[in-house]
Amino acid sequence: MSGLVIRGGRVVDPESGMDAVGDVALMDGKIAAVGTGLPGAEREIDASGLVVAPGFIDLHAHGQSIPADRMQAFDGITTSLDLEAGVMPVASWYRRQAEQGRILNYGAATNWAFARIGAMVGINEESSLEAFGRAMRDPRWMDNVSTDTEQAGIVARIAQGLDEGGIGIGILNAYAPGAGVQELTAICQLAAGRGVPTFTHIAYMANRDPKSAAEAYVRLIGYAGATGCHMHICHFNSSSKTDVERCEKLIRKAQEQGLPITVEAYPYGTGSTVVSAAFFSDPEFERRNDATYDQVQVVATGQRFKDREDLLAAQAQDPSQLVLWHVLDTENNPRHADMLDLSVLYPGGAIASDAMPWSMPDGSTYTGDAWPLPAEATSHPRSSGTFTRFISRWVRERQALSLLDGIAKCTLIPAEILAASTPAMRDKGRLKPGADADIVVFDFETLADKAEFTAMNRPAEGVKHLIVSGQPVITDGIMDVAARPGQPVRRPLAAAE
Repeated sequence: MSGLVIRGGRVVDPESGMDAVGDVALMDGKIAAVGTGLPGAEREIDASGLVVAPGFIDLHAHGQSIPADRMQAFDGITTSLDLEAGVMPVASWYRRQAEQGRILNYGAATNWAFARIGAMVGINEESSLEAFGRAMRDPRWMDNVSTDTEQAGIVARIAQGLDEGGIGIGILNAYAPGAGVQELTAICQLAAGRGVPTFTHIAYMANRDPKSAAEAYVRLIGYAGATGCHMHICHFNSSSKTDVERCEKLIRKAQEQGLPITVEAYPYGTGSTVVSAAFFSDPEFERRNDATYDQVQVVATGQRFKDREDLLAAQAQDPSQLVLWHVLDTENNPRHADMLDLSVLYPGGAIASDAMPWSMPDGSTYTGDAWPLPAEATSHPRSSGTFTRFISRWVRERQALSLLDGIAKCTLIPAEILAASTPAMRDKGRLKPGADADIVVFDFETLADKAEFTAMNRPAEGVKHLIVSGQPVITDGIMDVAARPGQPVRRPLAAAE
């Protein structure tokens, strides 16, 4: 037969429960057969001693570029989606990705923050990190409750994004904490009516009331109960911070009562965002978060802030520059490590990276074609090694869960979170005839993340082969820099564009 056969690997498929040596045959971008002793093909991969699994699905990746795809490919990812923030306008974003070509499968939600920016301050730039920073110079969209007219404009912009195929609604609530409950209820009602999830960065993240993470989760639970909207919690770890035990109990009880709430987390104690995030400028930031400004560090320069005045000056100078927030010291504090476990090992929760764009020392976003990436390019280690870190440390080294269950958190669970609303996801995250030929083949014994905060752009190791839409992207550990097999993941269009 023609096509490709991956032969003799340890085939791990969470949907069927298969964990056995076997073959996987691919044909025309789909899986043709899974079994043993499959007929020969025009091309074969010897996977003896290697794990063959569905390609990892990242629900939360902000990079969305060729350099970001390349780093994530070595992390075993075949589908990279920007759902927490999303994009706007949706149709033109998908057109651009198709025109330039992508290595990984790609997709995005529609962006609530940019709907607010357009409706409330009249800035209608296409969404980007730089445009986000510029918009923060006018705080009305962040701080104000929308008027009836503004709310109608916000809802209309989001509805158009859904009509254009956006995968749900990305709600960056923490960046616009002034948004009222009536507006967010209307957004959730829109999502429920369209049958799509919301992907929420909760409004508050402090350890102490008022405006604590616990308050934000109770509000999110209320939206799910009052509207029936599927509420997906982004980066459960960094949103909950050191109050994760309390927050975990709230979410678990809500799920036990049947509310449509799902969760994701990444396996790092350090978060990343833009310096102009509203929570940093809170005069009570240190007291309310049990934190110091020294824990906030500029990605491009390594600078740590001395105090609030130092950070406010940086906000005024370049509001879009990326910073790290070192919240949990998981290497030296066992209690912090246990807190991270609650998020990462949350039952039914997905692994998602929150991968950030790659930045140059001048603060610009790197979108060039160099490989390896320029030595001075920075981001966050999670942009390079989230999934390999989780599999190597939590599954192989600590044996906190089986390989089958660990693979499920990287593949089937994220696919199922989207399956009801996005038909394209029903053929991802599993190894069976008819499923998409998105496959990772890795060495379980050597799989490891290599990126560190002093060297963020080191690719992960151990991924020997990566196949996207039936086309090899990585072969014997070497990337095909010309490959552009990535396909759009998009909801069906409601109307012609």
